[in-house]
Amino acid sequence: MRILITGATGNVGRAVVSALTSLSHEHQVCAGVRRVHRADTYLDRFPHVHKCPFDFDDIDQFPLFLKEVDVLFLLRPPHISDVKRYFAPLIAAAKAVKVVHIVFLSVQGVEKSSIIPHHKIERLIRKSGLSYTFLRPAYFMQNFSTALRNDVIENDSVFLPAGNAMFNLVDVEDVGQAAARVLINPTLHEKKAYDLTNGEQMDFKSMCSVMSGVLGRKIQFNSPNLIAFFIRKRKEGVDTAFILVMIMLHYLPRFQKAAPKSNWLQKIMGRQPLTFKDFVVREQQIWQKL
Repeated sequence: MRILITGATGNVGRAVVSALTSLSHEHQVCAGVRRVHRADTYLDRFPHVHKCPFDFDDIDQFPLFLKEVDVLFLLRPPHISDVKRYFAPLIAAAKAVKVVHIVFLSVQGVEKSSIIPHHKIERLIRKSGLSYTFLRPAYFMQNFSTALRNDVIENDSVFLPAGNAMFNLVDVEDVGQAAARVLINPTLHEKKAYDLTNGEQMDFKSMCSVMSGVLGRKIQFNSPNLIAFFIRKRKEGVDTAFILVMIMLHYLPRFQKAAPKSNWLQKIMGRQPLTFKDFVVREQQIWQKL
């Protein structure tokens, strides 16, 4: 069986590739990349993983990219929001070349939010008649080591308009492990949708308290109003579109009931998911002062 991982050079894609190489199976793993011959120090760690061409922007080539693929790990790149333009032809191509199963990386709560692209993509996959599994992860802990990292290093703070909103959490590496297990045994997960959470619900004040304890210095949580948040992020050079994504991700939950915790991650992996403290301990060097 041939498994193709889209977004293989991103955070989630890398975690899925790594997890697939750690499990015992006889499937061929293909990492979808724009340029097959371009050096990639991460993917080069896995000599048994094939680099295969895949480019979301090259719509006409979707049938070629998906030829001989049995199982597709599909995610939505952050820069793509036009579902009809990109994902409708991609899913149609998958059906035409007889892809057997799609594992789609969605988001928790997608079934209640018809305006987000993931909702529309799930609907397209369902309508296609293809076998599928939807993975719906909670808030990625890795946001602290990417988008929020500079504030922690430079200002000993997390600056977000999240107020007292509660968030379910999940480690990207655990998501990769769960995805890998679904990919190598897709028939066990046909037409399933799994919320992936680690069982913790925390607000950002509590998360910062955990970080303070591990890092040995006070990490303050500051919750600005939307105007102050927007102005500061623009001064920092953050793109307006990304600021709006951050607002949607962190501000809107203040007015919504927290999504329920789930034990699907534990069931699929066969072990307890990583806690937020475990994550901070593992990654603590990332937030050391430069």
